[in-house]
Amino acid sequence: MIKNGFETAESESRTPDGNGCHAEHQDEYEILVVEDDADINQLLCKILKKAGYAATQAFSGTEARLLLGISVPDMLILDLMLPGLTGEELIELIRGEMGLDMPILVLSAKAGLESRVAALKSGADDYLLKPFEPEELLARVYAVLRRCRGQHGSDTEIQPEGQGAGKKGLKELSYKKLSLFPEARRAVIGERELLLTAHEFDILELFISQPEKVYSRENLYEQVWKGGYYGEDNTVNVHVSNLRKKLLAADPGEEYIRTVWGIGFKMA
Repeated sequence: MIKNGFETAESESRTPDGNGCHAEHQDEYEILVVEDDADINQLLCKILKKAGYAATQAFSGTEARLLLGISVPDMLILDLMLPGLTGEELIELIRGEMGLDMPILVLSAKAGLESRVAALKSGADDYLLKPFEPEELLARVYAVLRRCRGQHGSDTEIQPEGQGAGKKGLKELSYKKLSLFPEARRAVIGERELLLTAHEFDILELFISQPEKVYSRENLYEQVWKGGYYGEDNTVNVHVSNLRKKLLAADPGEEYIRTVWGIGFKMA
């Protein structure tokens, strides 16, 4: 376990299958680690590099912003209590002014539900508490990158206004004015492209693939987050709420997601 910047027990970093470093193109992924504690930052980079990822360091929110202006990584691992820009401010900047949609994993000692919900509402994709186990960190990183893998290098496969949708192997899912292209991880309403996080896209893809099906919170958590649901986490509600807001902003006169009270959610 990693506590206060030090390993408390010897642990071989392994990916979810327990067989050591996963060999599936991990060296293609660049991860920016934003952590002001030098020992923890160094350790995170060591764990990531041992697993085959490329890792870049930033020690403040301000430094991270400068680096993001130069080059956009495939993923961000972000502490919240940072000098300069805080982690929360950086997330809002990334999702708002900068318009970046790479996945963000928050790694923080802030254990309160309010902090977790606020980070997710701002646009974080996952939240891991300190102290952490290297194996769980790598599992979270691997899962998030796996979910958004289709985003890498695939935007050119679809022509503007869906003209490429007839290409062999390229699938389009449609509902009302919404068009979803799963292979390119692209969602469009009319001519307006939606900037969705990895989790938001996965939820929307589930809904649109079976528009008459009602998904419970348990269903969504298990299928999108790939984990057991224990009933006390507000994560699903936050992501569905954020998704609704983005759909409403793109098409104000239409409802796309309906709450089925006492059960869950479905397409409207």
